[in-house]
Amino acid sequence: MAAPAPPQQRQGQKVMVAVDESECSRRALEWALRNLASTLAPPLLLLTVQPLVPLGYVSAASFGAPLGTVPPIAPELIKSMQEQQRELTQALLDKAKAICAEHGVPVETFVEVGDPKEMICEAAEKKNVDLLVLGSHSRGPIQRLFLGSVSNYCVHHCKCPVLVVKNQG
Repeated sequence: MAAPAPPQQRQGQKVMVAVDESECSRRALEWALRNLASTLAPPLLLLTVQPLVPLGYVSAASFGAPLGTVPPIAPELIKSMQEQQRELTQALLDKAKAICAEHGVPVETFVEVGDPKEMICEAAEKKNVDLLVLGSHSRGPIQRLFLGSVSNYCVHHCKCPVLVVKNQG
């Protein structure tokens, strides 16, 4: 009687790159393509996170309204903001896919909505990635204090290894 066949093993690493509209994000993607392409288990996963629609800006239209009243927010305004966000996100992913195509690397893209640092960690776990790659904005300590650092959060909270591509400038 023949021995059972070993379970199929994945060749290469399952890598996810978190992308946004920043230059450091593009650099991180290109670094991953140059340095990890031969070790990838296709496809390369590209994630972008849409922030929640900033209704705070919409409510700024209420300036001057009587205290205690909440002016109605026009549904068409919210819909317009969401559609604009979708278009920007699609353009970002199209640009990232084109960069990957130049390197001959197949990709799978997906979008999450919410707080970027939390959504990136959740997506990495959900997709069971072997490595998360993201760029660093190289903010100073004061900016990090007030704005937070997505890369720092991911390094400390993701369950997979995280590679942060630092800004070379």
